[in-house]
Amino acid sequence: MDISETLEEKWLKPSDALIEDMKRIEGDIMVLGAGGKIGPSICRLAKQAIDRAGLGKRVIAVSRFSEEGITAELNADGIETITANILDDSQLQDLPEVENVLYLAGTKFGTSNNEPYTWAMNAYLPGRVAEKFRKSNIVVYSTGNVYPFTPVHSGGATEETRPDPVGEYGQSCLGRERMFQYFSSVYGTPLLIYRLNYAIDFKYGVLLEIAKSVLNSKPINVNMGHVNVIWQGDANEMAIRSLLHCEAPAKLLNITGPETVSLRWLAKEFGQIFQIEPQFIGEEQPTALLSNAAESFRLFGYPRTTLKEMIGITARWLLEGGKTINKPTHFQERKGQF
Repeated sequence: MDISETLEEKWLKPSDALIEDMKRIEGDIMVLGAGGKIGPSICRLAKQAIDRAGLGKRVIAVSRFSEEGITAELNADGIETITANILDDSQLQDLPEVENVLYLAGTKFGTSNNEPYTWAMNAYLPGRVAEKFRKSNIVVYSTGNVYPFTPVHSGGATEETRPDPVGEYGQSCLGRERMFQYFSSVYGTPLLIYRLNYAIDFKYGVLLEIAKSVLNSKPINVNMGHVNVIWQGDANEMAIRSLLHCEAPAKLLNITGPETVSLRWLAKEFGQIFQIEPQFIGEEQPTALLSNAAESFRLFGYPRTTLKEMIGITARWLLEGGKTINKPTHFQERKGQF
């Protein structure tokens, strides 16, 4: 068993709480945008929880599946796949009706050079999807980028904080939310808007980027000096369990870890593991993009995976040559240019 299989077996299994909640979720689950960073892992987690609960629900993964081999891997895990470009309305309308939808479709990377496509994916398409699945429970993936920067000592933006996104990416994500909120009000569709930042996996994320910089003796810019992080497996669990908390009007929910994490501290933690002195440039600013996820902890409890465990997982993954995804988070961006 290689490092990928060893770590995934330990860190990506469904919790007892997810298995119990899966028994309460009525009907099949469709994941729209299932071919991206998050999609395959959340599909597998849902299917494992269904199997361990002894249920017959289907998990249906929908995506263009541009990366070769993903459909075969998902099918082998008992997940149904539909290859479709849902920006094409005829393909969207051909999708089967389902009771539950996890909406992961959207774009972030390269948005500063392709704004029209960004708005089409992040603001136009949500309205079409909301109409198509108006009879479903929908968990809509969004982002903490819809919030303004908050003082690092404030505890982060809560769901009551008025959105004020920096840059077109964040603005387009707020557009996504508004479209789903509008159609929820029109049709009474139960929705939960799932504002996530920043998810950490073996293959990508803020911790991996910091760790790689330390390992390669690359200076770390600390102008955006603080972040929130949550283990992807925990975030996936909360997304699936959120299907039980969809409401009309839509419920807003921040998803992240409990700590306001210092980049400088993170780098020094990795530096101790790698026995390399981190290098820094810039100066910590008094504000950062931070979220307060206290409401999610009330609903689901605290994330199972601690910050120290995430650091250890990330360091081991790098040192043992685990595969990574070359999609930087741009978490240090202060002008919204992604």
